[in-house]
Amino acid sequence: MLPVFIGLRYTRAKRRNHFISFITLIAMLGIALGVWALITVLSIMNGFEQELRDRILGVASHVTITGTSGSLAGWGRLGERVARMPDVTGVAPYVHGQGMLSKGKNVSGAIIRGVLPAVESAVSDVGKNMEKGRVGTLESGEYRIIVGSALARSLDLDIGSKVIVVAPKGQITPAGMLPRLRRFTVSGIFKIGMYEYDSGLALIHLNDARKLYQTGQRVTGLRLKLDEVFDAPLVRNALANSLEPGFYISDWTRKHRNFFRALKIEKRVMFIILFLIVAVAAFNIVSTLVMVVTDKRSDIAILRTLGLRPLGVMGIFIVQGMIIGVIGTLLGGLTGVITALNIETLVPFLERLFDVQFFPADVYVISDFPADMHWQDVFVVMLASLSMSAVATLYPAFRASRTHPAEALRYE
Repeated sequence: MLPVFIGLRYTRAKRRNHFISFITLIAMLGIALGVWALITVLSIMNGFEQELRDRILGVASHVTITGTSGSLAGWGRLGERVARMPDVTGVAPYVHGQGMLSKGKNVSGAIIRGVLPAVESAVSDVGKNMEKGRVGTLESGEYRIIVGSALARSLDLDIGSKVIVVAPKGQITPAGMLPRLRRFTVSGIFKIGMYEYDSGLALIHLNDARKLYQTGQRVTGLRLKLDEVFDAPLVRNALANSLEPGFYISDWTRKHRNFFRALKIEKRVMFIILFLIVAVAAFNIVSTLVMVVTDKRSDIAILRTLGLRPLGVMGIFIVQGMIIGVIGTLLGGLTGVITALNIETLVPFLERLFDVQFFPADVYVISDFPADMHWQDVFVVMLASLSMSAVATLYPAFRASRTHPAEALRYE
């Protein structure tokens, strides 16, 4: 316990060299700043990832079942069978097709999805994001359509507007090949907040879609919603093992794999970049301890003559350096946790205070700062900071242990 006692004594003592105290304070604040920035930024990136995932999965299905031929027959019995699985909370059929929407001189391509309004809310959040109209306005045989807000803006559509939907497969007539088209009435406009869906997705009734694309009684497949989105691969494997051959089963982790992988890589790179702040502060610990060792050469020599071993001398300065790292890490960790838990109220306050908007809603998809703090990230950041601080103490402590008493006391 002697090295611990002396290390604590050196930390509490008033230093004759005020410059050493200043460098110590800078090192401590640098570690705190790095840990605070890491926890805050990682929490915000987790929040962005969760927000984007929720918006994507609000329209895309968690798990999709279709036939190997691209269509599905007997989907009613299959849907009842799948709905009894414990992890499945919603099942709905759909018809997927591409089309071209035209109004006057305005033309735009879109994904046409045929849905059953009665069960669509069980697998999709489109109904919760309607700007105008309702999903329930889609009725079989009425040829009504619901479009995204960006698509409606590009085609100058509003409730009650007429739009021509052109199917890619034409029909053969005596006059030759003619495109298959149908006039629809706009009965709703939704806004998910993802440009991919707001500008390129339109919903029609399932029966109208089957007539438009001439699929008969078949549908493209079944869309499943799960109680836990991260269980999608497990549910996919369970369905593959329980269903007969002839089905193709996919899930959101496959369809959007590259997008979420890019988010994880970005988070990992951001961690490395911000951790350099902690590394710079650790270099300050090195410089601080080197100066302390130089200043305490005579004290070290006296301790060595009294019988303190080199490992004991190393322990003194390791304790002193770790105190800087521990205080800085705890201060930064506490500040980071408080900031991450209150970021959604702190950022609007700063925007009002400085009269500035960090993420304008007309430019960015997400205009607020969602935060999702993971305690695992907090522990990893603090552990990495403490490890870096411990490594930074090794060289100065080793240098102190190599001090020769006779040389240090020669001119005393």
